Amino acid sequence: MSIIRWNPSWDPFREMEEMMNNLPSTSPAGIKGFVPAVDIYEENNNVVVETPLAGVKPEDVEVSLEKGVLTIQGKSTTEHEVDEKNYYRKEVRGGSFFRQIALPAPVKDDQIKASFEDGILKVTCPKSAPSNAKKINVEIIKKKMKNK
Repeated sequence: MSIIRWNPSWDPFREMEEMMNNLPSTSPAGIKGFVPAVDIYEENNNVVVETPLAGVKPEDVEVSLEKGVLTIQGKSTTEHEVDEKNYYRKEVRGGSFFRQIALPAPVKDDQIKASFEDGILKVTCPKSAPSNAKKINVEIIKKKMKNK
């Protein structure tokens, strides 16, 4: 068995982070980043989506809705001077984030509201009234037979 010399400057977490940064990105336009966790629940006839975005500035967050799919995207910036610290562990990540959620019920697109408080983004989507099934009468058309 060979002896491996210990290297005090070797950081397995930094090595892991570098490996993760070199993986191909699955987000739009090849942007590397993270996917924020979400909670989705119903409250007072609203569908509510909450996601923790600690350290993200509200002006760096964009919320949109298209065809029943809510999109939350933005970026989190980290200071360059932080890199000079002697970390024991570095788990807080910065970069772009992107999340799409298919809403569980139809909502009123023009009445959606988003608020940002204490690092939590809360998107409130008022549910639209369920559409009633409409009965359609089927007209029966008989073809006339040609006489020979």
